[in-house]
Amino acid sequence: MIISHKIRLDPNNKQATYFAKAAGTARFAYNWALAEWQSQYAAWKDDNSQPKPNQMALRRQLNAIKREQFPWMLEVTKNAPQMAIIQLGQAFTNFFAGRAKYPRFNKKGKSRDSFTLTNDQFTFDGCRIRIPSLGLVRMRETLRFPGKILSATISRTADQWFASITVDTQDHNHLPPAENQGVVVGVDLGVSALATLSTGEVVVGAKPHKALLSRLKRLSRSLSRKTKGSANRAKAQAKLARLHARIANIRQASLHPLTTDLTRRFHTLGIEDLNVSGMVKNRHLSRAISDMGFFEFRRQLEYKAAMRGAVVVVADRFFASSKTCSACGEKVDKLPLSIRSWECPCCGASHDRDVNAAINLAHYAVSYTVSACGEDGSGLARKRPAKPAPVKQVFNTQPTFS
Repeated sequence: MIISHKIRLDPNNKQATYFAKAAGTARFAYNWALAEWQSQYAAWKDDNSQPKPNQMALRRQLNAIKREQFPWMLEVTKNAPQMAIIQLGQAFTNFFAGRAKYPRFNKKGKSRDSFTLTNDQFTFDGCRIRIPSLGLVRMRETLRFPGKILSATISRTADQWFASITVDTQDHNHLPPAENQGVVVGVDLGVSALATLSTGEVVVGAKPHKALLSRLKRLSRSLSRKTKGSANRAKAQAKLARLHARIANIRQASLHPLTTDLTRRFHTLGIEDLNVSGMVKNRHLSRAISDMGFFEFRRQLEYKAAMRGAVVVVADRFFASSKTCSACGEKVDKLPLSIRSWECPCCGASHDRDVNAAINLAHYAVSYTVSACGEDGSGLARKRPAKPAPVKQVFNTQPTFS
């Protein structure tokens, strides 16, 4: 399992200046390679005898000209421009595979400052990382994960520098397994409450953006009034960046304990496949949806469940979890978002909208595990491209709701 451990750094002024130069070099190399890629690709389309651009050829081309045209690149590690071009090649691979949009140029001050080091360019000495031509840089904590170190990405958030170390660890389950093996829970995400569990528990989100919105508006107005290029504008921009970083940290501090607690308590978790990018297009709810961090919640839940040997079952995007009665299975035609509780016209059961959706997600997760353990085609599980062969059933414990 490949794990990334992000650690805050405490560089001195000289080291922070070096990091800024290396990040600027990586940004320039990325933009240079993207411009070359576009021109070479246009030439190849006009004449197929011309070579088609690729990241390996662009790296060789930059190495051949950087001493004469860009001598300032030699002041930082060679990994800064080379890894930036490799990342551009991966971006084009994702684009042609349909997994990402077309790569765009990185603008100074608009994109995150970062550069990547290969594992032969740094070593660790306790709470310090040694970088060639720079020396030892202090870290806030030691590297917690044993295994083969693959790379490190040095990045800046506001005025703080971080090192994200990627480790290939052999200990796939370094966390203890879930306490209640076989117990299933459904988790419904919402705007008024971050998460509602099928057990009836309700977790209210931190909503840091809403809490600090007045301060955010004041700092944004202050920045807009400053003269472009002035020192006061740079100070105002740094102050605004620190507030944005604080909002993100508060959101992470609320999501991490929640996802850790869920994967620790339950073996199987049912969640929805939310179209977050489409949901934020609603101008009435976009701010509240972004403030909750739905995508980050799912990301954390999936990798933490994998570490504990748990299972995350993602319901189909069109699964009517809110409009289906969890008691009899009756589905109502319409259920506006303003209706928070409703009564089933078939069996007369009264439902809280969010709790009912969470219970249906738990039922979906149970049917999925039964279908996965037996013949394909039973239950509410999504149809697979290929029908898997029957395998031994792992567990058949039914979910318990309180």
